[in-house]
Amino acid sequence: MNVEDYIWDYRDPYAWMARVRQGLPPLIISCAITGGVQGKEMNENLPETPEEQAEQTREAYEAGASIVHVHARNPEVQWMTTSDPEVYRKINAMIREKCPDIIINNTTGGGPELTMEQRMASIYANPELCSLNLGPFVLKVPMPERAEPIPHPHPAMVFDRCIPCAYSDIETFARTMKEKGIKPEMELYHPGMYWVVQDLIMEGLIEPPYDIQFVMGFQTSSFPTPANVLGLVSELPPQSLFFVIGVGHYQLPMNVLGIMLGGHVRVGMEDNLYYARGRKLKNNAELVARIARIAREMNREVATPQQAREMLGISQKPSSY
Repeated sequence: MNVEDYIWDYRDPYAWMARVRQGLPPLIISCAITGGVQGKEMNENLPETPEEQAEQTREAYEAGASIVHVHARNPEVQWMTTSDPEVYRKINAMIREKCPDIIINNTTGGGPELTMEQRMASIYANPELCSLNLGPFVLKVPMPERAEPIPHPHPAMVFDRCIPCAYSDIETFARTMKEKGIKPEMELYHPGMYWVVQDLIMEGLIEPPYDIQFVMGFQTSSFPTPANVLGLVSELPPQSLFFVIGVGHYQLPMNVLGIMLGGHVRVGMEDNLYYARGRKLKNNAELVARIARIAREMNREVATPQQAREMLGISQKPSSY
């Protein structure tokens, strides 16, 4: 596969039409199996323990996911994200045992209670990718009561937070990832964050192909509309791959739009807890299987982990633990 087969000027209508005729590149499916905010109080099937996360990753992998995005939970308070790299190493090792070649992507977003330094923990667990938020954001999330018998219950609460992030913080994350041979998966919430992408390029802290993920429909991110996705695509720097995330109701339409445009997608229970209106997800694999089926119906092959590694420019040798 040549770089021209999967990266082109996405603004060029003739290039898009030519690739539709020839076949758009294989679709990379990333699965964010759990998150840093909601837990089993929101959907009893959401994986929290290392064992649950590893097993749901196996199911998603077998359904077509080539990347898994990991938030390790605090074993002492399972509704919070850990700041212990050893917990990340444990989960990553369990995932690798079940999924020999899946690409492991650890969060540096963590959860709303972590400091900037604590968010660095996941980098030291030898992932192949790490998410990299490109700026601050504000969230206000009502959380229902977490009642027994769910472990570590808590009363109803509201997470009302501003997650700070300065240029120097982002550069520290990116520099540490570069030193450790980890590719940043850049989380872009709105078009103003392209200023930060350009800064990272000018500072030599990221290398092409640039891995940029549009977070659509999250609080203080761009509205999840086709027009906004097209606007973000039009401002991509050359030599970029893009993924499309949709939060909640918007996951499926945003994913399908990403497939149509020649981009890639993220699904998973971090972003959405329902398969359909009124029907909670049984596991993450349901979302992976659906988007893989839709992609094939739209004449897009689903990328293997080997193809995804080639497109992302990372080693074909899976990480070890």
